[in-house]
Amino acid sequence: MVNVTYDASGSLVWFDPVQQENVVYNLGDIAWVLASTALVWIMIPGVGFFYSGLLRRKSALSMIWLSMTVLATVSFQWFFWGFSLAFSDGASRYIGDLRYFGLKGVLEKPSIGSTRIPSIAFCVFQLMFAAITPILALGAVAERARLGPTIVFTFVWSTIVYDPIACWTWNSNGWAFVMGGLDFAGGTPVHISSGTAALAISIYLGKRRGYGTERLAYKPHNTTYVVLGTVFLWFGWFGFNGGSALSANLRAVQACIVTNLAASVGGLTWMFWDYRLERKWSAVGFCSGAIAGLVAITPGSGFVGSPAAVLFGFMAGTVCNFATQLKFFFHYDDCLDIFASHAIGGIVGNLLTGLFAQKSVAGFDGITVINGGWLDHHYIQLAYQLADSTSGLAYSFVMTTIILWIMHFIPGLRMRCDEETEILGMDDAEMGEFAYDYVGIDAAAGHNFHDDTHSHGDVLPTTGGREPMHMHSNSKTIVVSHKDGKESVGGSDSADQP
Repeated sequence: MVNVTYDASGSLVWFDPVQQENVVYNLGDIAWVLASTALVWIMIPGVGFFYSGLLRRKSALSMIWLSMTVLATVSFQWFFWGFSLAFSDGASRYIGDLRYFGLKGVLEKPSIGSTRIPSIAFCVFQLMFAAITPILALGAVAERARLGPTIVFTFVWSTIVYDPIACWTWNSNGWAFVMGGLDFAGGTPVHISSGTAALAISIYLGKRRGYGTERLAYKPHNTTYVVLGTVFLWFGWFGFNGGSALSANLRAVQACIVTNLAASVGGLTWMFWDYRLERKWSAVGFCSGAIAGLVAITPGSGFVGSPAAVLFGFMAGTVCNFATQLKFFFHYDDCLDIFASHAIGGIVGNLLTGLFAQKSVAGFDGITVINGGWLDHHYIQLAYQLADSTSGLAYSFVMTTIILWIMHFIPGLRMRCDEETEILGMDDAEMGEFAYDYVGIDAAAGHNFHDDTHSHGDVLPTTGGREPMHMHSNSKTIVVSHKDGKESVGGSDSADQP
């Protein structure tokens, strides 16, 4: 029987046999943390839809599949030893111990994150952060990595990269925490680590087939998926940042306000920067800017006021927008701009937190005491933020590279796919399933599915694949009869016929 009762107010009470005193948990705080857990969960498939929409159709399903399998893999890893490595209350400044192996003893005791909630509630909330981080990084495997080894990579990367960074940032024994670094919801553990890992993955995997040619100058195959993914992410980010207060209090409300404001300003800023080039209002540009704004406000969401959130959004929308050009300068194929959006955005957020953190805002919960940032004349805080950022960036890049190359020389674990798989598409070659039914119909009609190798008459192959029922020049008409008696008409390139 668990040693808990309820007091007259209905609050949950645990009796501490060591201290010989009662520990009171407010059920509203527990409910808010659990609701925030669900909000962060919905962000994970949101990342899958966001990435899927930006890619070509032939690899659209693989990213959605990957988001769900990564969630499952990290859920097991977190149960197995991840939570223990990141949040055990051992004395290590870099990584915990295995006293919570298999979640042993993780139940009614006060959590290391906050004594206002039990350890089991903190554990499941932090699990969602551990799960979303690798899928952010794995957007870099799009269209050119084998899916099986990617799951193995996820387990290893979470253990060797994410858990130590989470430990030094959020564990009360971690070196960055002890130093005085401020990271409310994951600027370094989530965004800098994933964005830098994406850079390392992109360099290791090499360029996709057709890099530098019009073949890869395609537009996102499904902008609706991009918008839908952004909706899931923006919606879930209220739990991502607001839930990090670990209590239903004024600080959580303030975190939600600045989160929404930074996303709004970031989206508008990025969109306006894009408009100056093409004189077009871009939905993809707005969504990219909103994500950049959300990334930047993450570390400061529990420390900064609303006016500062406007600057967070503007700087993220500007800096991350221009940072997308880094891949052309350094010649790496980061097809989804993960390094520019997450690593650079996380650094922007960390540094701005060092400038604009306020002790008064942190104190909205009635508990937290900090020295603040430059606004409070605590000038060393910027150095703390810089140290944390550069450490996370360097550690993630080096360790990710080491993991990739060790797997490269283990039979069956090499992540790079062969050329034929890349041409065919990850959905067909690795999964045998498609995102859209008509792709299967088109393939059955005899159309070659290598949609990055041919044009549509006079249209170059830059639209991300064939459109449904698209009539090609010099094509044969194909009539498909359905069970309901209806017929649909399609076309196939004569050049693709045997």
